[in-house]
Amino acid sequence: MADSHSLELLVQGLRRLPGVGVKSAQRMAFHLLQHDRPGALQLAAALEHACSHVRHCALCHTFTEDAVCPTCLDTRRDRSLLCVLENPADQSAMERTGAYKGLYFVLMGKLSPLDGVGPREIGVQKLLDRVDTLVEGQREVQEVILATNFTAEGETTAHVIAQALKSRGVKVTRLARGVPVGSELEYVDLGTIAHALVDRR
Repeated sequence: MADSHSLELLVQGLRRLPGVGVKSAQRMAFHLLQHDRPGALQLAAALEHACSHVRHCALCHTFTEDAVCPTCLDTRRDRSLLCVLENPADQSAMERTGAYKGLYFVLMGKLSPLDGVGPREIGVQKLLDRVDTLVEGQREVQEVILATNFTAEGETTAHVIAQALKSRGVKVTRLARGVPVGSELEYVDLGTIAHALVDRR
């Protein structure tokens, strides 16, 4: 690489993105500087603006520019349903299905004791406070849908949250697992088939 401190800083910055190694970061940096300087400036401005203006929603913890996000403010949403997700990308995917009309709580992570991430770091207490919120003397949230990922950490997170909610008198459900639509059984892994069988309707 050319001897340039600025170029090295750019490469190191790009390497912070998930899945981007040294070579990919170098390719991106060289492309932006050689072929698309206006795009590089636009990206820099967009990142600076987002870092200055995007914050967490006071209710659901997702990203928003306002104190409360548009989803939480939408009076057409079913306020008795609260779907718990690991991150805003999962929330976006859930919204794209068009099948869910309730509210969300975004943990911004998952339990990972080996990485020092416990219940406090992912806001479990804030979730419990949200569930405990009373509206006109009644608990607003009646069902909590645990939609964490089906990884070891996601399952642990769902289990810990379910145990914490057990004594609160709310219905706790887990997102179903099963065979993907359009797939053939012979090509589906055995764990997925087993879970689909257990979770059959």
